[in-house]
Amino acid sequence: RRAPPVDPEILRTMKKVGFIGYAPNPRTKLRNQIPYRLKEMDNEFDNFSQVPESPIGREEEPHLYRVAKKYRKVTIKYSKLGLEDFDFKHYNKTLFAGLEPHIPNAYCNCMIQVLYFLEPVRCLVQNHLCQKEFCLGCELGLLFHMLDLSRGDPCQGSNFLRAFRTIPEASALGLILADSDEATGKVNLGRLIQSWNRFILTQLHQETQEQEGPQAYRGAGSSSFGSSGDSVIGQLFSCEMENCSMCRCGKETVRVSSTLLFTLSYPDSAEKPAKDYEFAQILKRSICLEQNTQAWCENCEKYQPTVQTRNIRCLPDVLVINCEVNSSKEADFWKTQAEYSFQKAMMKRGGFDITKGKEISLGDWKDLGNPDTGHSYPSVEELKNIWIPHAIKMRLTKSKELDVSNWSETDELSPTDDPESVYIYDLMATVVHILDSRTGGSLVGHIKVGETYHQRKEGVTHQQWYLFNDFLIEPVDKCEAVQFDMSWKVPAILYYARRNLNSKYNLVIKNPIEASVLLAEASLARKQRKCHATFIPLMLSEMPQAGDLVGLDAEFVTLNEEEAELRSDGTKSTIKPSQMSVARITCVRGQGPNEGVPFIDDYISTQEQVVDYLTQYSGIKPGDLDAKISSKHLTTLKSTYLKLRFLIDVGVKFVGHGLQKDFRVINLMVPKDQVIDTVYLFHIPRKRMISLRFLAWYFLDLKIQGETHDSIEDARTALQLYRKYLELSPQGAEPEEFRKVLKGLYEKGRKLDWKVPEPDSQSSPKHGAVFPPVLAL
Repeated sequence: RRAPPVDPEILRTMKKVGFIGYAPNPRTKLRNQIPYRLKEMDNEFDNFSQVPESPIGREEEPHLYRVAKKYRKVTIKYSKLGLEDFDFKHYNKTLFAGLEPHIPNAYCNCMIQVLYFLEPVRCLVQNHLCQKEFCLGCELGLLFHMLDLSRGDPCQGSNFLRAFRTIPEASALGLILADSDEATGKVNLGRLIQSWNRFILTQLHQETQEQEGPQAYRGAGSSSFGSSGDSVIGQLFSCEMENCSMCRCGKETVRVSSTLLFTLSYPDSAEKPAKDYEFAQILKRSICLEQNTQAWCENCEKYQPTVQTRNIRCLPDVLVINCEVNSSKEADFWKTQAEYSFQKAMMKRGGFDITKGKEISLGDWKDLGNPDTGHSYPSVEELKNIWIPHAIKMRLTKSKELDVSNWSETDELSPTDDPESVYIYDLMATVVHILDSRTGGSLVGHIKVGETYHQRKEGVTHQQWYLFNDFLIEPVDKCEAVQFDMSWKVPAILYYARRNLNSKYNLVIKNPIEASVLLAEASLARKQRKCHATFIPLMLSEMPQAGDLVGLDAEFVTLNEEEAELRSDGTKSTIKPSQMSVARITCVRGQGPNEGVPFIDDYISTQEQVVDYLTQYSGIKPGDLDAKISSKHLTTLKSTYLKLRFLIDVGVKFVGHGLQKDFRVINLMVPKDQVIDTVYLFHIPRKRMISLRFLAWYFLDLKIQGETHDSIEDARTALQLYRKYLELSPQGAEPEEFRKVLKGLYEKGRKLDWKVPEPDSQSSPKHGAVFPPVLAL
């Protein structure tokens, strides 16, 4: 019997997408007939990102999903273990650190990466440290230090974004978003990131300009990266402008100003047919702007039609351009110019014209290589949607006229060009707005990572473009970095850096955090002076050395509740985890005559509203974090953070229980060889983690965490457990013997349902044979 007849329309569709035929089973219904190339085509669909995805299943839409898969908004899927079992390596196989997107106002992640890979900026902020509690320069430097330490693991900029939310200018500019704003997608992210770009450069310029004289946390011998009255940001980005206003009465007014970036200004698109412009022409037009406007004339004593012109006096080392593609008019302009560029590229490389009615196949195009060199030109797809060049040549003539032209990365200067007056700028970053109605859109960055950074991070010398989409990072072709399909991928910001930029700047980082941060400091709380201190600060003779043990514990409060949804099968899915904030940090001495005595016990003052103090688990009570009524040793997060950073930089080993979560909320990146976590020391793979309370009862016969948790008690207990571990598993001992100890621990835990017995019961470890493997040792 023959197979049932197939609708011709279906056959045409199958042929179009590449299906060859059907499985020859006449009894199988049409909907179950399997194309021969199913698996292969599935891969092709993934590559072209035409498979629609949705958290609740595939949605039926008549059109194909245009946004390429790697450009879509990435989300973290949370399990019962939080982030511990989420496979970040699937999204990032490089050694560069991604940034997590679930924190409020994390829309600026891509721009943080751009600034990080601009070497002079990275070195500037990592050398910067000041007294201000909320300084974006300091926080950016601390975040960059984390990105340096990471070996492919993602970081979060929670402390930077917390400081960002406190800056009045950021709020006035509308840069602080509510969670609902980001979720609904009503915000124009392209316009927002351009405002953020202007804000951050201005803010860093002001903060690093203020480095005058000795500062807190900085010794007299520490060198300031920028001299007083100037800053490296000014040297890198600032450009002096001459603004001239000419009234029709003949009065001319000249005013000098400076700018850190330029905004593209487009010609009137009403002209038909649309004119062909090079990018350099539009850039020159935008820098040397000329416009007619109404302005006040002192001579006429009234508003008059005035011609305003702007001329440039010097060229910056880094050329920052806000693209201002905020409407369909600008988008159409880019699209038209990209089409002109495509036609010119085809004519130049293939020697023929491409008209709208004529197409050339991929195979034909590859055959157009140079017969002498055997070189194959880029494919047709790689030349589409490109208008901006990878390099720009700029110079100021003797008459102070600006000359701008598109340049090629391989072009060399002519012998008549003066290297000092001619600037060659290479494109180093593009930030793009991804238009996606399903997710509300997102922002991603293409960044060219240079030789200096590759040499330092990976030990190789080369340049490579990468896509940074929050925690998704992957190498891309240089053509992709400048391709803008205006239907879903819209340019927002361009960064051009002067060639050989790094040779002009001091790229040495001198750690500005000194031992003085550990010495005694005053509490912010007014009542604390009357109360007994819970810790003894380190003396100079006790300063930690590399390899010293430090017991650590931290307590947290909740700022935002968890957002979750209930699935149809009754299970819970976490959409957004609760936002935690560190409320108390304790460090105890790990050796010496004062072993177990705390030297840090800081309660962290917070200006943000606390939803839940978690008193049962944290021991923190309402009022403990309020400077007006607290009786605790209250400090700023920055002050305590610097103490921990100093300990990390010295090379101490932190001992604690569940430190991974503690460091995550504190926003610290600690090398793995400096962490001793008792939750993993007493753990059998693929079995449950055991609480500190149960381990303390079982091994130390201690009852801890009775009514509430106390971080001093927990830090001391973790140290004692580590000592016990060394006793039970000495170097050179048979691992099998320690496994017997752990087996006994898990057997006892299962019998007691992992609950510590009440004091009146006789189930203490010292009563009964709880320790047979230990006694055997």
